[in-house]
Amino acid sequence: MNRFTRITASVAAAAMLAGCATTDSQNGQSERSKTGTGAAIGAAVGAAVGALSGDGSTSRRDRALLGAAAGAAAGGGIGAYMDRQEEELRKSTQGTGIGVDRRGDDIVLDMPSEVTFGFDSSSLTANARNALNDVASVLQEYAATRVNIAGHTDSTGDADYNQRLSERRASSVGNYLAQTGVSRNRLSMRGYGENQPIASNNTEQGQARNRRVEITLSAIEDRFEQQ
Repeated sequence: MNRFTRITASVAAAAMLAGCATTDSQNGQSERSKTGTGAAIGAAVGAAVGALSGDGSTSRRDRALLGAAAGAAAGGGIGAYMDRQEEELRKSTQGTGIGVDRRGDDIVLDMPSEVTFGFDSSSLTANARNALNDVASVLQEYAATRVNIAGHTDSTGDADYNQRLSERRASSVGNYLAQTGVSRNRLSMRGYGENQPIASNNTEQGQARNRRVEITLSAIEDRFEQQ
């Protein structure tokens, strides 16, 4: 048995023992969740394959994370993979003012300007950096998702200025996530200025809702298909 086979078999066996358990309502006995066990086995095998593959340009840890993410998705389904990521994000952002919205298989983090930036500024507040630290830790764990960062403004003032401000704010969030360890290969940053309001700009409340940064997390499907 070669080194690859030994590692894969060992980790898969460990994952099987660590599979999720549920309680049978008929007899009260514990039984393993097929989805949870499948995801656990997939994650373990994917981690082993990922750690042993690659051309040296990506670290062993990063390859293992990507392999585990893709393996978990293959074992438990993309929806289940995103479910677990959503749950972790809801926990990590609780009390920060950041909203978590599920849209199909995508997860959208809504970061209103009052918790991220000062007036007419693209510099992250201390509270925003603290919140993004927690978000980044989840993103690193769930490495098979693409991170699309969109900056938005209200319609007050010059449209060209608002466009540039939205771009700077999206870049500030993306650059900070990269500094905390999220791979830049996963990040996409874009500003939309005042062009995509989610509320009326005729009221202060509506303007406040429109001044935001949205982070949309989408599954990188080709990574899953490779497993």
